[in-house]
Amino acid sequence: MKQNYEEYHFTAVEVLKYLFQCLLLCSILDYLFYQNIWMMLLAAPAGIFFMKIKKKSLIRERKKTLNYQFKDALNALSVAVQAGYSVENAVAACSRDLERLYSGDADIVQEFHYIETQLKVSVPVEELFLSLGDRSGIEDMENFAAVFYTAKRTGGDMNRIIQTSARMLGDKIDVRKEIETTLAAKKAEQVIMSFMPAGIILYLKLTSPGFLGVLYGNPFGICAMTLCLGIYGLSYWLGHKIVDIEV
Repeated sequence: MKQNYEEYHFTAVEVLKYLFQCLLLCSILDYLFYQNIWMMLLAAPAGIFFMKIKKKSLIRERKKTLNYQFKDALNALSVAVQAGYSVENAVAACSRDLERLYSGDADIVQEFHYIETQLKVSVPVEELFLSLGDRSGIEDMENFAAVFYTAKRTGGDMNRIIQTSARMLGDKIDVRKEIETTLAAKKAEQVIMSFMPAGIILYLKLTSPGFLGVLYGNPFGICAMTLCLGIYGLSYWLGHKIVDIEV
């Protein structure tokens, strides 16, 4: 079955899980900034935006995982081709290797099983890789599929092409992992700093309730807190973008 990696379909459990997370987040923000049940009701549409943001995040993580898995698939494919297999037979050997590396429901395992079944009904392997690249929306896989398609149709050196692609993709992923390792501490700092304003407000509410009392239950306080919440949200977004580096 073909998978479109630009889409993600929530299960019923995931819907309940993420809606609960959204409700919890809105409750915390209402307690810190408004203390008004009506503001909670006005925040009801936030669930839609929260689910969209979560879907984008899950799609991104799924594509990232698939990209890493594809590196292992190319390595296995390269070894099989060097051993003397044709590309079509190498796919079957690669599929067996991937089953030993990943669980049966891993995306790359499912994709190579699909390619294997389509090869049995005489679908050209280059078209299957081209389809996988288009559906994945991953630049590395799209580039490999395009080069592979051209080489297969023009009689290129498939062994060399697969080896070169595997090496280049591996180098790129290694660089990405090094950057992620380097930024891990900075990301942790960014998360801590993001919670600091909310922590300060919570500390003042618990230790000096009257200090912030003037900001609750009146139009001026609502406007002031809304402005603060907007600045808080913008700061979190900017901090997230700064530490989010694409390779």
